[in-house]
Amino acid sequence: AMYHDQGLIPVKLLERDLAVNITLGLPCVRTSPDHGTAFDIAGKGLAHPGSMENAIDLAVRMCVADHQPQAQR
Repeated sequence: AMYHDQGLIPVKLLERDLAVNITLGLPCVRTSPDHGTAFDIAGKGLAHPGSMENAIDLAVRMCVADHQPQAQR
């Protein structure tokens, strides 16, 4: 996609509650839920935890993979 928002349209339509955003090119691993802050539903018990769980899981897997010897990858 030419722009960030254009690329997110199909992702959010298909996997809104599970998608993860990854920032590449940083000296550290950075993942985040793809749904954004969702201030409108904060504290109301309405949020779906799937995207946050996936973001944490992916960050852990990326860190572990980054610290494995090349032959084990």
